[in-house]
Amino acid sequence: MDTNILHITNGSSLTAFLEKINISGDFLTWREMLCEGPTIKNIDTPEFFKLRQTFLEHTYDVDYDLDLAKKDIAKLDDVSPYTEIVLWFEYDLFCHINLIAVISLIKQKGISLPLYLVCSGRVAGEKDLKGLAQLSTQQLLEHYDNKVKLNVDNIATAQKAWRIYCENDHNLFKELIIRPSSFKYLSNCLKAHLRRFPDTRSGLNTLEYNILVLIKEHNITSKNHLLGYCLHYQGYYGYGDLQLQRMIDRLAIFYTETEDTLTLSRDGFLAIENQKTFFKSIDTDFYFGGVNKKDFQYYKKENKLIQTI
Repeated sequence: MDTNILHITNGSSLTAFLEKINISGDFLTWREMLCEGPTIKNIDTPEFFKLRQTFLEHTYDVDYDLDLAKKDIAKLDDVSPYTEIVLWFEYDLFCHINLIAVISLIKQKGISLPLYLVCSGRVAGEKDLKGLAQLSTQQLLEHYDNKVKLNVDNIATAQKAWRIYCENDHNLFKELIIRPSSFKYLSNCLKAHLRRFPDTRSGLNTLEYNILVLIKEHNITSKNHLLGYCLHYQGYYGYGDLQLQRMIDRLAIFYTETEDTLTLSRDGFLAIENQKTFFKSIDTDFYFGGVNKKDFQYYKKENKLIQTI
């Protein structure tokens, strides 16, 4: 294999895996989670880093390693040693928002190298969608051999998706949902994104609604037990422990917790039956890119966002 390849991976675990199985080339590890919090279009800027640092430290009480983030991105300042860039991202919304950001960053820096995508998801003979780090070495190498070269239209689609995400009209994603591209999971991810806004009927988004359904339909013994179910049954979101735990905690008014069980409260039943809206009862002041969640609600009948009155 050629060594003058720059691999951009979706996290340190995958980078370590690829190095272990001797995938040749250099690695840039993408450590952001841009599917949550405010963003702006121009990524490698002091304003962008400040926005992300403030959000992550305030919302999740984590230390944002600014020096490390800048060091990783700085690898794109001189790509003269490389003949191509390979992007390693997964089928879910978490990865796809990062993916469109990375492609946009590459073009913002004027890089014209060929771009290839290795994207996991459906695997022959497997029932569940698979992340890259869940693949066997043989499966991962097969994915690499079958990597997709992104053409001009694909790159333009990614750039447009990033622009829309950083602006305030996410209904514009509907055109991209039906646009053919080499991003085979992008349509599902964008549909899932629109459903992250509060449903007009209950005030809960799809993930929040599904969490309450899990409590109703399963014998949940603790919030940690519920977290395990959420991680497994979240579909195209790809959220991590921190994100889902925050969501579970915010839904506390909808369930009762005892020493060995979680059960729905009366409001929990009203919410999943769409008998009452709880939009004003839970905190919806939260940004997805350029849009505040509280400013829009998802109108299922027309599959679009409408402004909150």
